[in-house]
Parts: sequence; C-alpha cells; structure tokens
Amino acid sequence: TSLMSFHIQRMPAPIRLRELIRTIRTARTQAEEREMIQKECAAIRSSFREEDNTYRCRNVAKLLYMHMLGYPAHFGQLECLKLIASQKFTDKRIGYLGAMLLLDERQDVHLLMTNCIKNDLNHSTQYVQGLALCTLGCMGSSEMCRDLAGEVEKLLKTSNSYLRKKAALCAVHVIRKVPELMEMFLPATKNLLNEKNHGVLHTSVVLLTEMCERSPDMLAHFRKLVPQLVRILKNLIMSGYSPEHDVSGISDPFLQVRILRLLRILGRNDDDSSEAMNDILAQVATNTETSKNVGNAILYETVLTIMDIKSESGLRVLAINILGRFLLNNDKNIRYVALTSLLKTVQTDHNAVQRHRSTIVDCLKDLDVSIKRNFSPARRAMELSFALVNGNNIRGMMKELLYFLDSCEPEFKADCASGIFLAAEKYAPSKRWHIDTIMRVLTTAGSYVRDDAVPNLIQLITNSVEMHAYTVQRLYKAILGDYSQQPLVQVAAWCIGEYGDLLISGQCEEEEPIQVTEDEVLDILESVLISNMSVSVTRGYALTAIMKLSTRFTCTVNRIKKVVSIYGSSIDVELQQRAVEYNALFKKYDHMRSALLERMPVMEKVTTNGPTEIVQTNGETEPAPLETKPPPSGPQPTSQANDLLDLLGGNDITPVIPTVPTSKPASAGGELLDLLGDINLTGAPTAAPAPASAPQISQPPFLLDGLSSQPLFNDITTGIPSITAYSKNGLKIEFTFERSNTNPSVTVITIQASNSTELDMTDFVFQAAVPKTFQLQLLSPSSSVVPAFNTGTITQVIKVLNPQKQQLRMRIKLTYNHKGSAMQDLAEVNNFPPQSWQ
Repeated sequence: TSLMSFHIQRMPAPIRLRELIRTIRTARTQAEEREMIQKECAAIRSSFREEDNTYRCRNVAKLLYMHMLGYPAHFGQLECLKLIASQKFTDKRIGYLGAMLLLDERQDVHLLMTNCIKNDLNHSTQYVQGLALCTLGCMGSSEMCRDLAGEVEKLLKTSNSYLRKKAALCAVHVIRKVPELMEMFLPATKNLLNEKNHGVLHTSVVLLTEMCERSPDMLAHFRKLVPQLVRILKNLIMSGYSPEHDVSGISDPFLQVRILRLLRILGRNDDDSSEAMNDILAQVATNTETSKNVGNAILYETVLTIMDIKSESGLRVLAINILGRFLLNNDKNIRYVALTSLLKTVQTDHNAVQRHRSTIVDCLKDLDVSIKRNFSPARRAMELSFALVNGNNIRGMMKELLYFLDSCEPEFKADCASGIFLAAEKYAPSKRWHIDTIMRVLTTAGSYVRDDAVPNLIQLITNSVEMHAYTVQRLYKAILGDYSQQPLVQVAAWCIGEYGDLLISGQCEEEEPIQVTEDEVLDILESVLISNMSVSVTRGYALTAIMKLSTRFTCTVNRIKKVVSIYGSSIDVELQQRAVEYNALFKKYDHMRSALLERMPVMEKVTTNGPTEIVQTNGETEPAPLETKPPPSGPQPTSQANDLLDLLGGNDITPVIPTVPTSKPASAGGELLDLLGDINLTGAPTAAPAPASAPQISQPPFLLDGLSSQPLFNDITTGIPSITAYSKNGLKIEFTFERSNTNPSVTVITIQASNSTELDMTDFVFQAAVPKTFQLQLLSPSSSVVPAFNTGTITQVIKVLNPQKQQLRMRIKLTYNHKGSAMQDLAEVNNFPPQSWQ
C-alpha cells in the first residue's frame, strides 16, 4: 500500500521542450511570460531535488532554453555534471552543452569536469570525444588545459578527420590559455596541410595563424610553408564546381580567407615570402567574382594582404583599384571598409588613392543614420578627403567639404571644421581665399569650432593688411540680425572695433563698398551686448570694440561714453570691470586714450600645441638681444622642464623664441618655452623669457614669408617614404613628408598619431626640438584625443627649414592621459629618409 501511495504522490511527467516553447510563445505580455517561466522553474527545481534521473535530460534542455531567453539558470550547473557522467550519448550531449552555457572558469564547479572530459577524450566513440573537445575548447581554464593538453595533442595526430579538426581548434584555445604549451603541438602540425579534408585544412590554418601571431620563433619556422599554402590557394581558385564546398559559385571562401590571413602574417617584413606569394595574390585579385558578397570578402582580405607584405608596386595599385570599385557598391558596409583601408594606405600610395578622389568625395553625401556615426562611410570619407587635400586640389576639395559641413550631422561638424582649418592653413592659395574659407566655416558651424579658432582668425586678419577693409565689410554683413554663431560674432566685433573707420569710409576695393554710418555700426554692437544669444565673452568683445571706436569715430563719442557708463553697474563681473576701467580712461586718462586704443600691429605667427598658446619657431638667434632681456617676474617651472632637458641633451638645440608676449600661465607648451629659452647656445649667460611688457626682439624671417600668394607644396608625397617615429604602449606616431614648391629647403612633416588600445588617450600633447642649424614651426593639432581601436588619428603639421641640407634629426616628447594615469615619454628620431632633407 505504501509503495502504491508513493507512486500516486510522484509528480506527473514534465512537459517536453517543444511544448514549453509553444506555451511561452503564446504569452502576450512580458509579465505573463515571466509567470510561465517561474512556474516551470519551480517544477524543474522540485524534480532536481527528487534526484529524478528519468527526466533530468529533458529538464536541463528546458533550463538551457530559458537561459537563452535571459532568465537565471545557475541552479542547473550540478545537473549538467551529472548528465556528463552518464553513459548515454543523449545525456552527455545536453550535459556538455549546458556546461558550455552555464559554466566558465570563474566558477570552481568547472574543475569537477576535468576527469570526465579526460575519460571522454579517450572514449571509443568519436562523437563522445568530439563533445569533450568542443567543451574544453570553449570553456577550459588554464588548469584544465595543462592537465588535458597531452590528450588533445594525441587526437591531433589521429587519422580521423572528424577528430583532427576539433582537436586543432581545441589546441588553439589551449595555446591562448597557456602559451608555453605551444611547442607541444609543433610536431603534430607537420602533416596538417597535407590533409585533403577541408575542415581539417581550415582548422589547421587557424592553429598555424595563432602560433605565428604569438611567437616570432614559430613565425620564422612556418615561413617555409608559404609555397604549400600558395599551392592550396591556387587549387581552390582553379578548381571546378564542388557542391560540398561551393558558396555562391566560389570554392570554400572561408578557407581562402583564412589562408590569405596566414600569408599576410608570414609575408610581413620578409622579402622572400612576399615574392613567393605575389603571383597568387594577383590571380586571386583578378579571378574572384565580385557580384556576390562572398567574392568581396575574399578580395578585401587579398587587399589587406597585398598592403601588409612587401608587394610589388603594380600589385598595390591593383589593390587600391579594387577598393575604388568597392566605393561604388550599394552596400554601406563594403564602402566603409574600403574607405577605412584607403585611409590606412593613403600615406604610402598617395597618387594611386588620388585617382579615386571624385568617388571618395561622393561618399561624403552618404549620411546613413542606421550605422553608428563613428563608423559611418561619411566619417571615413571625410577623414580620407582631408588626407587627399594638397596645393593642387585645395579649392575643389574645400568646396566639397564646406558643402558637407553645411549638411552633415552635428556629430561631424567639429572634426570637419577642425580639418578645414588645418588644410586651409597649410595649403591656402591666397590670404583672401583663406579668410573667406574660415569665415564660411564660422558662418556654417561656428558653434562647433575649437576655442583657438577665434584668435587664429583674428591673427590672420591682422597680418593681411591689404584685406582689412574687405574683411570688416564681409563680417559686418555676416552678423546683421544673426548672432547665433558666437565665434563669428566675436571675430566680427573685434574687426569692427579695430577697423570701423575703414567700414564707414567705404574703401573696399575687392567688392562693392556698402554705405554705413557711425550710428548704424554702434547699433549693431549694442544689439550684440543686449542679445540673449550673446555669451559673456562675446559681450566683452563688443564692449571693447565700442571703446576702440571712440578713437576711430568722430561724431558718436558721447554715445560711446553713455554705453560704457551703463555697463559699469552690470551684474556680469567681467563686463563691469571692463566698463569701470574704460570709464576711468575717459575721465582720468583721456590724454592717453588714443595711444592705448591705437590699431594693433602685425602679429608674429602664434601656434598652439595642446591647450596653451606657444610659439614653435626654432631657429638661429642673435645672442645679444637675448642677453638684454629682464628676468622673469615669477618662478619658473622646474620638474617638466628638467625632463625635457634630458630629452634635448647637449648644446646643439635651437631655442623656441616667443615672438608674441603672452600673459597666460605656462602649461605643457609653456614649459617647453621656458626650457628652450634657458639653453645657452653661445657660452654667454643664459637669458630668461621677457615679461609681457618687454619690447619685441628682432626675429629671423618666418619660414614661409612671401609664399602665400601661390600653392606652397607639390604633391610629391609618394616620392618620400613615410616613417614610424614612435610605436609603444599602443600609441603609434607616423611621419609623412612634402617639400616646398618655391623653397626646396622647407620640409613639411605631417604627424599622425593613432591608438590601438581599447581606451582613448586624452590631453595628448606632441612637442619637438631640432638642432640649431634648423628652424622648426609646430602648427595646431587636429585634436587632443587619440581615439581607441585605431578609429581615428590626430594630425599635426611641422614645418622645418634646413638651409644647409644637413641630415635631419629630431627629439620628441609625448604626454597624454590613458586609463586614468598621466603618461610621458621621450624619444629621438634619426631615421628620416634622405629625400626629406637632401
């Protein structure tokens, strides 16, 4: 009777997996689905507690399905181990699957599997052995890999193709977990490539690739396999139709891609291996069908291999033409990888990429919101377009880029504006064109430009004496009734205050002059002061401009006094202080007002290196004026300066000369000024930098004075090979070179900083010094953040004057923040190509 009651009290048979899936899919809401899952989990827990062996496999299968839906299933881990220990294949299959899904090496439970896996690796049934290999290759910890590596190595030598391919993949996982076990598998790799089975060939190539990437010794050892790999690849592309391996008319594209990747690793920096694979790469590039995505994948791997090995120039042109065809593809992903690849090769194969310039520019119009904007074709097309800009195509390229700036997403505007500024500064054919271009950027995307855009444009306008009347008239018309672009309003206010007399006199020769009265000009500046769009800085520009006009206008001085006195009680402290000082100027020092507010003189070139404005014009200087400088008024920074002294070492380094007095506190760039100004070049006592009130010293001629009326540089980048100046801790600095069109002694070096780590490098500052026989000018960087995963670069231009044609050498200092730490490194660059300085 008790036995009968026991059977009566047993729970009914659990539902099958198929029925559970059907039931869950009938749920109309998330709450209803959750209720079904909780009810079924309760039933499964009860079954586990009763040690029900009959339905354990079914219950674990249902648990795995619920795990895939995102519900907790950790309470089934031990049941998986029980199924693995079962003698039934169906139980083992679900048990191993559960182990791969529910266990990893962070849980100690997985160590209990080691003995079961070892027994199953020696099982008489190949399918059981395959289950054990798959599980070990998926979630085996380093301890398990050490214990079971010998069993895997034995199975790698077996004649059974089914087991060999699984053992090869398991060996890859073992090597990743315990790299020192790599040599154990070396004897077993001898005959792997002789296998006819494509599955074994595929996994063998994966294993060889892993070993070559992890060990230089293995790489050298396996280079002898290049002819064999070439032969396998040739058989694949020449073989006829094979239904077993055919994908869209191409024979085993997965194996072809794997072989191409391995050839790329074996041929890198090796002339003999590269020579051996040139012909087969050309055959793959010309014989692969491009109508299907499968063919495009093979061609893309072929292009990457050609670009990475020491291939022939004709082959590289063929690879770039393939990427050019990719740009015409309707698939945005294909266009994106093509643009990314062209961006990597543009420095080494500039002319070949230039041939596809029109197609690249067309990609700027591809604004696809469905792709993450940092990885969109339009962004890559923008970066590549800037890389293709030179003195010959500057007008056409800027026209397209300005159109792109006007229509692109807000996320692109800051980088695009910064790139246009750099390109215009480097290649501007005339000062008027340069000013018009910068003003167009400020009008289109003024709210997105960098902070140094305003002072840079003001300096450009100040130095273009013949353009003052034209510029102030253009700026006056640009801000009429529209104060939304604050940087544009700031420049316009400064220019109106500086050249307001030219505006009302109608002296503009470049375009038809406009008729403006003094009151109309003051109306504009007063409306800027009271506009809700104006920020505090803009109001300061406007008030100062009004004050300057008191010496340039004759009929409105009383109106100006009234405006200035009103703002003496402004709630804006900065504006109030200016107004109070200007009031004092009217009342107490009116005799000095004209002298204090006279027109600004022509400014010397000031560039930025990081956040602080500093001058980077290294060159020969006269020692006498330096010795007459008064001492600095404050203490000098020491720690970072001493570091850079170590970098520069010796007395043959030319100082950086501050050509414009500055009152800003020194930061990274300022310390470079302090340091280089203290180096004694002649044996005389060292002189300190002059304070802001000191008169300017005479300077040697600026590097490129008088050259701005014509294109500055020839497009001969491909004639000068690029170099890697620095590569360490994931940061890579590359130098590319151009020569001046009118002055052969000038070399223009473009640095590109990239970051292969997983986190951005912020506050990046690049500093450089050269021997005293050279002159060096460091222009503004494109950004201060080096993006992670090589998704972007920082570019910066260095101009070097080398009148004596001596071998160029340079010492550099890099500072940046990475992973929460401040990083700093020093390096010397001595491998400049002869074409860059001879």
